[in-house]
Amino acid sequence: MKKSSLYSRSVRHRTPETPKILPPQGGPGPQPQPPETVPVPQPPRLARSRQFVVRHERILLVASAVLLSVGIVYASLQFQPAARQITQKDIDAAVLHTLDSNVLPSAAAKAYEIVQQSVVRVRRVQQEKEGDGVKDAIKGVGTGVVIVDKGIILTNLHVVDGAERVQVVFADGTESEASVIGLQPENDLAVLQAKTIPDDLMPATLRSTQDLAVGDQVIAVGFPFGIGPSASAGIISGLKRAYRSPEHKRALTNLIQFDAAANPGNSGGPLVTMDGEVVGIVTAILNPSEQSVFIGIGFAVPIENAASAIGISPF
Repeated sequence: MKKSSLYSRSVRHRTPETPKILPPQGGPGPQPQPPETVPVPQPPRLARSRQFVVRHERILLVASAVLLSVGIVYASLQFQPAARQITQKDIDAAVLHTLDSNVLPSAAAKAYEIVQQSVVRVRRVQQEKEGDGVKDAIKGVGTGVVIVDKGIILTNLHVVDGAERVQVVFADGTESEASVIGLQPENDLAVLQAKTIPDDLMPATLRSTQDLAVGDQVIAVGFPFGIGPSASAGIISGLKRAYRSPEHKRALTNLIQFDAAANPGNSGGPLVTMDGEVVGIVTAILNPSEQSVFIGIGFAVPIENAASAIGISPF
């Protein structure tokens, strides 16, 4: 018996074949065109990154340059040698070099610079006949020191003793009449008040003698033989000395002995420490001969006694 053939009624889907593109034959008529290239889609993250780079290209270049510079500097610092630690030997060498190359003022020079504005020349003036008239004659020159900016001056009693008039000359050249407002004969001291006071008058700084010691450096400032102001340097030679003046027969006690040169004209001037502070008022020199010249021993009244002459304590 003959079997019938069975056929499926479903439609078979066939994949269309891609037409083959034949090379041009060079014949007449229009030539076939190649198919358009379809762009391959990119992942969204990569696309956004590229857009960011394009949009901020200049900023990114600047940032890269900065980072590169920082890296170069850091690398150069890493290769530099470590700073050497400064030792005491280095400091001492630097100080010695400074001292060798710069001339510093001495302690005495600095002390004089501090006190000089307070030192005054004191003149004892008397009138003398000249023809049919009279004239002022200077009978003696001593020294004084300003202790109050109102023009109050300390000096020796024997500097102004017997004067008809007293004149003072300040450091800036101002001349003034002065009156005696206080006396302390037991310490050979006198207190003057100037009538004309310079602008910005500087009083001396007073210092207690309680911590003064033998060997301390001092300077004596004044007008020896009328020359000055002059300064001489020395040391404290002794304390609590006694002295009797052969001229005025006054016995003085509790004196400071010093060896800084002092001569007639230094009387009433300040005895000054290296800090520029007044510790005494020069009052006498010791000379066994008849000549009034310095041979190495001078005396000063302690500033505590001098200050009490005007009724105040400086400390």
